[in-house]
Amino acid sequence: MLEGSILQKLGTAHRQSKKPLNLGVYYKNTLVALCHALEDFILESESPPLMISAFQRGKWYLQEAERYEEIAEKALQIAIMAAPDTGFESHGTNQKKNVALVSLKPEDPVAQEWHLMILSPTYTAMVLCQELSEADYGVGGKPKEDLERKFYGLWTFEPELVREAVELAIAHIANYDPELAKTLTAKVENMTAEFGSQQRDDLGAVVSRVVDYLQTCQQNLHQPERASTLSLFQALDDNIVSNEMQAFLRMAQLIDRTDVSNPMAASEVASLAEAMGQLLDLPAWQIKRLRLAGLLHRLAFPKTAKPEVKQSPAQQQVLEQQQKLPKASVLRIMPQLEAIANIIAHQTELWDGSGAPDGLAYDSIPLESRIIRLVADFQDKVTRYSQAESETPSLTQALTDCQEGSGQIYDPKLVEALNLLVMGMQQGMSLQAYQPKIAAGMWLLDLEPVEENQPVIDN
Repeated sequence: MLEGSILQKLGTAHRQSKKPLNLGVYYKNTLVALCHALEDFILESESPPLMISAFQRGKWYLQEAERYEEIAEKALQIAIMAAPDTGFESHGTNQKKNVALVSLKPEDPVAQEWHLMILSPTYTAMVLCQELSEADYGVGGKPKEDLERKFYGLWTFEPELVREAVELAIAHIANYDPELAKTLTAKVENMTAEFGSQQRDDLGAVVSRVVDYLQTCQQNLHQPERASTLSLFQALDDNIVSNEMQAFLRMAQLIDRTDVSNPMAASEVASLAEAMGQLLDLPAWQIKRLRLAGLLHRLAFPKTAKPEVKQSPAQQQVLEQQQKLPKASVLRIMPQLEAIANIIAHQTELWDGSGAPDGLAYDSIPLESRIIRLVADFQDKVTRYSQAESETPSLTQALTDCQEGSGQIYDPKLVEALNLLVMGMQQGMSLQAYQPKIAAGMWLLDLEPVEENQPVIDN
């Protein structure tokens, strides 16, 4: 990372922390789709955000200036950093009172970065990247095709991380325009004081918008005239799909982090489900599918706004799409996650057939759904009993509760397997609950069973 850049400063601050940055490599077309999705959501949201952008050079901003003119009508404040080119300061958008330009010096490391930071009362989002150097590209050098340019960094919805990056950006702006920096700081402080730090009301709608834009980008990539001109077509395609996957993982991760009573639910359920699959001697592809379903299991129940609360157009659109897809979670908008969506949708079925959404009973309930239901309930019970500081071990209490539901709520065979799993844990077996490296999540999508005459290999 470039010394003195915003990405480098953020990375340094998190190097020894418990939350290291989840960095990855992104192609330009993926970043364009991500940024357009996040920018355009401003037009749908009811909350006016503060937005800071870095465009490398002014010519890249000029390509987006008309879009920014429309965004400025909804935004609280926009600050744009770039090394100036002809026309950078003369475009009409820059005459708006809430739009400010910061002309970076060519030697400024931020002039090599591509940033978008959005801080809103109802959601936060950020893309923070810098282009690979000539040496990073290797012997082939920088690609001739613009879409094949690569950038190193991250994107996230996490409020604390976005706010930290915004503060670093404002500090950098202060070197050029101290008054603008003071204005931006005051607006951030006012927004935080009024709305607090947990901003996720629009999260589901934002994620759906991101995935929709990435899918459109992928469709454009698959056009014959476009695909035939790209030397790295498969890599570009995989990068888009990987980021669709990342959007859901980031959403699930943020749901966990904002649940102070059970902040490790997704990772612990994933580990329990994986261990259960191994105990049942399931094939590797099914265990992998269980793990991903565990990581995403809390996305099955998107919180809808109460009737008296006005919904934004984007929120209404997402809800309408979900209503057209019975038994569907938000995951169904991504075809590669159809199997996972089915598992999660049926985790509310009960063994005796009295559950929802279809009243399935016994073995007609997908096995993975039965497993996720059991281990998710078990994990939640263990967490609650641990916090209650009872004399009886939390594992024992949680297991007893699950055994009482055997034959009615849970599959009796799975409860027996859970009993064996708990016995192992009581004798010292450790289950490692860890978050996947989100920026490298393509392996999670290899979920299909292999041919019967081929060995099952877990990548």
